[in-house]
Amino acid sequence: MAHEEALAAVPLFSQLPRKDLTRLSRAVVQRTYKKGETIVKEGEQAVAFFIVTKGRVDITTGGAKKQKIAEIGPGGVFGEMALLDGGPRAATVLAKEDSECLVLSRWDFVAELRTNPQMAVAMLPIISRRLREVEAKLAAATH
Repeated sequence: MAHEEALAAVPLFSQLPRKDLTRLSRAVVQRTYKKGETIVKEGEQAVAFFIVTKGRVDITTGGAKKQKIAEIGPGGVFGEMALLDGGPRAATVLAKEDSECLVLSRWDFVAELRTNPQMAVAMLPIISRRLREVEAKLAAATH
């Protein structure tokens, strides 16, 4: 799968024009992870976004208690918020099997936004929609 196609399949980037996807794809690097390897660790500063292209990863939270919250395979993503805020990781991601990911660093992403602010404008409705979905889930859970 071409890097551009992988990026286009990510909801956050789904409304970007092809030229922007092409620019972003130049900043993406392919990384491989061995089974059992920690890809990101809960609490660490988030510096990159990942698209799984091969293999499977487990997402866990809770530190030493380690509660599995998701399993992601090819086409799955994690770390989107890292691109936006660079805050601490909310979960740990481990390679469940030998895996490959496309990785986009926050600094490369922010550099693209600085040179092309229209890219950010195209992503705002998607971010807003996702925030509304979370708010709706929280409201439903409190009733």
